[in-house]
Amino acid sequence: MNRMTLLLFLLLMLPVPSNAQDIDTSLFRGYDTAFVLHNSSTAQTESVNPELSARRLSPCSTFKIYNTLFGLELGLIKGADDPWYTWDGVQRDIEAWNHDLTLRESFRASAVPAYQVLARQIGPDRMKTFIDKIGYGTGDMASGIDTFWLPRPGKTSIMISANEQVFLLKKLLEGKLPFSKEHVAILKDIMLFKETCRGKLYGKTGSGMDEEGHWNLGWFVGFIESGGEVHIFACNITDGDNPSGLIAREIVIEVLNAKGLL
Repeated sequence: MNRMTLLLFLLLMLPVPSNAQDIDTSLFRGYDTAFVLHNSSTAQTESVNPELSARRLSPCSTFKIYNTLFGLELGLIKGADDPWYTWDGVQRDIEAWNHDLTLRESFRASAVPAYQVLARQIGPDRMKTFIDKIGYGTGDMASGIDTFWLPRPGKTSIMISANEQVFLLKKLLEGKLPFSKEHVAILKDIMLFKETCRGKLYGKTGSGMDEEGHWNLGWFVGFIESGGEVHIFACNITDGDNPSGLIAREIVIEVLNAKGLL
């Protein structure tokens, strides 16, 4: 993200009186939590722990949001139920990964091998062009075309903050990123996680591990359509007891429920 874009976002993030009181931090379960919630209709942004919300971390599998769009734009994937990934026969710990997968299935199972294949098909040059064009975080791809969004001991990864995640999603939903409406609609379809009488929740989890195989980072990034408004959110959690994307998602859902949005 360039300096001018970042400055504009910081202006957008100026606190609104009483925002901090609108989110019950007891729902964060003792984790170091960055939580940003932006109402696109009112332009009001609620940010809990602003320093943590500005901290850049590995995006983990939340990068699949944009990896998906890159693949769709290049014609490497045709649609939500396109059986685009052919399993390589390698047995992995997560059973859902050990099959041929459609886009919908691979996104919902957060199938790392499938998205690594997609990244290799996109290739480093086209991937870098897309990342620079949308201004994704630090843009660092040094650790390799099929691992740069994943935290790995001794290697760097691309990094992004909760603030930047919200800013990018805002631009995406407003049609200000270089993706067709058709492809954004496909992405929304596979991102839909939960629907109630109050709203529709769309999102993607992401989880990071330490060298011992313990969870040490959790993300949930997305948006909710509720009451005729769109609320965009990004939450990441660190420290505490095995922070993961699933726990971050639970926290977001609890916050949205408490606010009457879901």
